[in-house]
Amino acid sequence: MNRITDLNDLRLFAEVVEHGSFTAAARSLGVQTSKLSRRVRALEEELGVRLLNRTSRSLSLTETGRRFHQHCLALVAESRAAKDFVDQTRSKPQGTIRISCPVGLLTSGISTIIAQYVQDNPQVQVLVDATNRRVDVVEEGLDFAIRVRLPPLEDTDLAVRQLGLSVQILVASPQLAARHPVPTSLESLEEWPTLAMSSSSERFAWNLVNAEGRTTSWAHQPRLATDDLASLRIAALRGVGVAMLPRELVDADIHAGRLQHLLAGLATTPGLVHAIFPTRRGMVPAVRQLLDALVSGFEDLNRK
Repeated sequence: MNRITDLNDLRLFAEVVEHGSFTAAARSLGVQTSKLSRRVRALEEELGVRLLNRTSRSLSLTETGRRFHQHCLALVAESRAAKDFVDQTRSKPQGTIRISCPVGLLTSGISTIIAQYVQDNPQVQVLVDATNRRVDVVEEGLDFAIRVRLPPLEDTDLAVRQLGLSVQILVASPQLAARHPVPTSLESLEEWPTLAMSSSSERFAWNLVNAEGRTTSWAHQPRLATDDLASLRIAALRGVGVAMLPRELVDADIHAGRLQHLLAGLATTPGLVHAIFPTRRGMVPAVRQLLDALVSGFEDLNRK
């Protein structure tokens, strides 16, 4: 079986391509430019193909070189992943983690998961930016940002890890429910006061799915609209109106009898709760284990 004599040459070739020149790559690697050039030339001779087009002013990949480079990157990534694995077994979680999370998700259970993680890992500091704005994890220097979106997720150059699912359900206080007939459909809520998340168009509608996958939509005019889920929950607890809230946010209230689950056969399409981060490469143990804790925590929330 034919094998490349020195797999390290593949890494050197990938470094040349990444830096765009032999000089820049040699400077980064701390080797002589002439030595680096000889190694790449020897690799081409061993393969029997030309990988790079060289001129005095520029460097470019041949078509074969372009495809070969993709395989080199995979090899480099796997070698780094192997080293990361070993490093993680030798290092305890420590240092500072910077993350971003929507306020509603924090209220719905993520804050509890993070608090438990910090308690279990005394050498870790977690800085949470609680915001509903769309953050740029790279520009803002975040380790990851948590988001919830309906599937499918948009294409992105960032790495993505799914944490769990989030569905919203209709709830009302027992006091409010006692003043109205038991609802049998969304339309039967016509006489009930409602609450809603804010809408820029000031048009409000609930879109819910039944067990057969059929979507039911109902437009309504809420007595209170806000982009703060905690405020909606408080208003629902006080009997101001019916609210559509994340199940994990109100599960304890339902079990304690503070809220009632209305139209139990209807719920929103599950949203994908996920973390986005610049790259999986070089992720420190503290960040990786926090992501693991979030996945495990959401599994517990979804089982309730």
